[in-house]
Amino acid sequence: MCNRYRMTAAQAELATRYGAGPIYPPDLDLPPPELFPKRPAFVVRDQDGARGLDIMRWGFPPPPAGKAPVTNVRNLSSPFWRSALKNPERRCLVPFTAFSEYGQVRSIDGKLPLHWFNIPSRPIVSFAGIWRPTEDGAKFAFLTTEPNSLVAPIHPKAMPVLLHDEDEERWLHGSIDDVIELAVPYPAQLMLVA
Repeated sequence: MCNRYRMTAAQAELATRYGAGPIYPPDLDLPPPELFPKRPAFVVRDQDGARGLDIMRWGFPPPPAGKAPVTNVRNLSSPFWRSALKNPERRCLVPFTAFSEYGQVRSIDGKLPLHWFNIPSRPIVSFAGIWRPTEDGAKFAFLTTEPNSLVAPIHPKAMPVLLHDEDEERWLHGSIDDVIELAVPYPAQLMLVA
């Protein structure tokens, strides 16, 4: 599943794209353009009635039986994840410019090829994210779903839930049943892979 993505747009572009105010808190270091689990990344969320950029670490605290932080959430019938999704205040948008998946066939050097996916018509896209405060700062993860026909030959298990622009408000403020309906594969014909 996706454990590496890019967010190459500048902070000002993100603020314009999402109508977001300043970063919470403002004294954090800005994330790098290529993102990995356990590292800081931009998220967009509502706080006190205002939309703002935030920086959180990628890796949601696991369920009680879990050992490692969770980067991708798939089991939406689990009471643990349903409780996280139920609260609109704990939903966020995770902006990205491209995401990656490793292929299934090793090359001559024995390595799996890395493929990058993007949406040419949308320079900044959102993963459907959830977040939680912890003792050492806020942490986030994003949802995954069945892969579409472009992703499936490369990664047949899952792909991230990518939101259409018009579904972002619904993701942030809808009922749990409403937002679970958004956990579907993004149309393959709108994406490219390199």
